[in-house]
Amino acid sequence: MSAYVIVDTKINDPEAYETYKAQARPIAEKYGGIYRARGGNMDVVESDLWSPTRIVIVEFPDMQSARDFVDCEEYAPVKAIRHANADCSMVIVEGM
Repeated sequence: MSAYVIVDTKINDPEAYETYKAQARPIAEKYGGIYRARGGNMDVVESDLWSPTRIVIVEFPDMQSARDFVDCEEYAPVKAIRHANADCSMVIVEGM
């Protein structure tokens, strides 16, 4: 069953964040990740609990593949670039 990594990102340094994006994508793809949304236009129709900033959705084959990507050694230094240049919330949610 597919799983989705969903990230809401407030980018603080757009130039440095471009480095993150370029490095993260091939690692996600190595774990079967397919980018379904990456910071496109949003229409927030309800925001009682949360007001999103910039949404990224990456589909993985299953929860384990998504978790393996997020936790892999190869992604750790790339994740550090994101943490240094953006504020984020991330969830992994199982698909149907």
